[in-house]
Amino acid sequence: MSLRFAVAAKRTKPFRHPRIANRRPAMRCPYCQSEDTQVKDSRPAEDGAAIRRRRVCPDCGGRFTTFERVQLRDLVVIKKSGRKVPFDRDKLLRSVEIAVRKRNVDPERIDRAVTGIVRQLESSGETEIASGEVGRLVMEALKSLDDVAYVRFASVYRNFREAKDFHELLGELKGDEEKSEEDAG
Repeated sequence: MSLRFAVAAKRTKPFRHPRIANRRPAMRCPYCQSEDTQVKDSRPAEDGAAIRRRRVCPDCGGRFTTFERVQLRDLVVIKKSGRKVPFDRDKLLRSVEIAVRKRNVDPERIDRAVTGIVRQLESSGETEIASGEVGRLVMEALKSLDDVAYVRFASVYRNFREAKDFHELLGELKGDEEKSEEDAG
């Protein structure tokens, strides 16, 4: 490519004002779909791994919160059927929240556990993760959060069919507790 051609090609691009060209897409109001929302407050969240923004919509007056997180790579979950689906942090959070429903677990601890799981998945170096690996990490996190939530999740994850399945899991839990007491004592 000659210099003359490169200069001519450069001139054919339409002029765009720098402020308009670099404008970030607006955050839509979840209530009225207006694109003209304003940030009222920003602060670090999740031990600095995210930014929490409190927003207000001048059109309808609606207030809502958004979170901005670093995403190291796009993760794909491989289901048992072999189907591939994009990893969804919110789905992971919902499944943990279902497991801890009606339990006295601080929402901050739940969010930290989910963030920890996501960090482990992202730092694994793999872009495709088996759903079983995600489930294993969730069980590991729930074990330290709440025993009842751990058993609830395990009953679905391991597809319990009989009471003896619960009995075996409770035996594992009891064995882990006794082992940790021996290590501490």
